[in-house]
Amino acid sequence: MFSGTLVALITPFADGQVDYETLTELVEFHLESGTDGIVPVGTTGESPTLSYDEHKHVIEYVVKTVDGQVPVIAGTGSNSTAEAIELTDFSKKIGVDASLQVAPYYNKPTQEGFYQHFKAIADEVDLPMVLYNIPSRCGGSGLTAETVARLAKHENIVAVKEATGSLDMASEIAMRCDLTILSGDDSLTLPLASIGGKGVISVAANIVPADVKAMTDLILEGDLVSARKWHRKLFALSKNLLSLSTNPIPIKAAMAMLNMASDEVRLPMTELDATQAAVLQQALKDYGLLT
Repeated sequence: MFSGTLVALITPFADGQVDYETLTELVEFHLESGTDGIVPVGTTGESPTLSYDEHKHVIEYVVKTVDGQVPVIAGTGSNSTAEAIELTDFSKKIGVDASLQVAPYYNKPTQEGFYQHFKAIADEVDLPMVLYNIPSRCGGSGLTAETVARLAKHENIVAVKEATGSLDMASEIAMRCDLTILSGDDSLTLPLASIGGKGVISVAANIVPADVKAMTDLILEGDLVSARKWHRKLFALSKNLLSLSTNPIPIKAAMAMLNMASDEVRLPMTELDATQAAVLQQALKDYGLLT
């Protein structure tokens, strides 16, 4: 159901508040650029520091702005199953196409706990679900391939955002079930395609959506040789955006350098320091985005 380039959309801020004017501009930029889907209020959208009301309002605002032109996959996950169900139910009622459900963080469930958590959401809300497996954000705890395959039997669970950084993990999932596999790391989109990946929930697409889409279009056509050229072009930029500091700090800094949005983040996140900013600025120049 979901494939290609899905942007992990930032949430822009201005003076401590959500900047809805810029949010409109960003959504329109993606619609014009051919982005295949929009994913608001995930990790890149700073869901941990949005209030509950802000979280809901951003999702509703994006749905209204998109107006059915592309799928909207809303980040509605939580480490509280009841809260995830409530957010997902709200999102279904206001018209999202699917939910992105991050693996519960901090409370560190067992694999049975993970299974029961996702199953409860899928049972309660009749909406396609994308599992989000990112152990680095969950204290090292994440879904095993066995648990993913067990969840894949549920008719509402349709895809997995693979952000473990492990091709072996993705291969295990592909071997055990037929869920759509989406990359959670821009630098691994093409490698994951070699074992059946169908696209990416992309951070880099916030600034270069047409380039990321050019690569995923080739991947979906089965032309991995031509896609390799885009992979090589995007690789250094993608790595810098996810390694200079914690996401979404670098992508927001890049967008500020490109006059697309403010680099404002909310505590406990802080802006890039001067040394990191210089590296990022050079990466943008090397890519051809800055002169």
